[in-house]
Parts: sequence; structure tokens; C-alpha cells
Amino acid sequence: MAEINLLESLPKIQRNLDKRSLSSREDKLIAKQFGREFFDGPREQGYGGYRYDGRWRSVARRLKEHYGLSEQSRVLDVGCAKGFLLHDLKEEVPGISVAGIDVSAYAIGEAMDSIRPFVQVADARALPFPDRSFDLVLSINTIHNLELQDLFKSLLEIERVSRAHKFIVVDAYQTEEERERILKWNLTAETHMYCKDWEKAFLEVGYQGDYFWFTP
Repeated sequence: MAEINLLESLPKIQRNLDKRSLSSREDKLIAKQFGREFFDGPREQGYGGYRYDGRWRSVARRLKEHYGLSEQSRVLDVGCAKGFLLHDLKEEVPGISVAGIDVSAYAIGEAMDSIRPFVQVADARALPFPDRSFDLVLSINTIHNLELQDLFKSLLEIERVSRAHKFIVVDAYQTEEERERILKWNLTAETHMYCKDWEKAFLEVGYQGDYFWFTP
């Protein structure tokens, strides 16, 4: 288990935290339905348009290098949305086997054509795969949308279906200022904690994979 930033190549985005903090309670309830509004509706309710732009290709390359992915590897993305990272993994590692799940029927229905056969609507707390099915299981900015006990279930499921590596990213903070930034920005997270508390939680539940933090 190691803290490692495998997303460092993603563009640095200047987020308007003050504007996002004006999102209403109704906006947040709509966002938590993870439907069209969250992905392709107004910014107050989510992404404001979730479109492929190639930014995940460098992350796919980093994952390939760090975990030694090859055409024999199998990778699962828990919270795959429209499948952008899976698409780029297939481009970066020809022949690799990929799978993705997301709670959003809208996102799966809008998945990239190259990925649609490999993704499905499913629950992170009950992954529809046999034990030890994947060489790498990813979950980026997803499982923190669950309450803590359900999040523990998802971590146990990630452990169960992995036969080797795991990498997750969750909302976290090290200072009170970072905590305030998350409270302003996030519409959907049910669990966010100090980094040290996340690490204690990982040990408590028996998560043995790699991890990193998202702070806007």
C-alpha cells in the first residue's frame, strides 16, 4: 500500500470554488442522481459537459509503466463514467482486456463506442465479477460518494476482484483550508476525511492497494 500520484499529468484546472459553493441543495440532490444533469447539464449540478479530450492518455501511459500492464493484463475501472480512461488504456496497450462499471445508467448509455461492449451499470458495493479477476482495479473520485460503511464494502470488493494491483483516488485534505475547498466544491461526496484518517480506514478494512487524494 502506497500513496502515489499517478494523475500528475492531468491538466491543472482553475476551479471557481466560490461560484460552486452557490449550488443549491436542490442542485446537489440532482447531482447525486448521476444522470444527464450531472454529466452534461449546468456546471452548478456537475461537470457542465463531460466530453472526451484525450487528457487521460498520459494517465493510461503512467499506469502502464507503473503497473507493467501488457496485452495479457485485465483492468477494471470502478466508476468508469463514459469510459474515457478505459478507451485510452486500450489505445496505449493494444490487446489489453478492460471492464468498467458505473452506477449511472446515463453514463453507460453515453459510453464511447470503443468501450460500450465492456461496461455496465453496477454497484461498487457488489462488483459483478469473480474473485481475483483483474490485474489492476482502478477507482478514481468515485467511492467517496458512498457513506463510510458502504465505502468499506466497496474497498472489500475491490480487494476481492483484484489478483494484484489497486489504485484509488478519494476526496481528502491535510489542512483546514483544504477541507473548506472540498466543502465548497464537491456536490456528491458522502465521505471525505483528513488524509491520516483515510489511511487509518484503509488499514481497518484491510485495503492493500495504492491511493492518492483529490483536493480542488
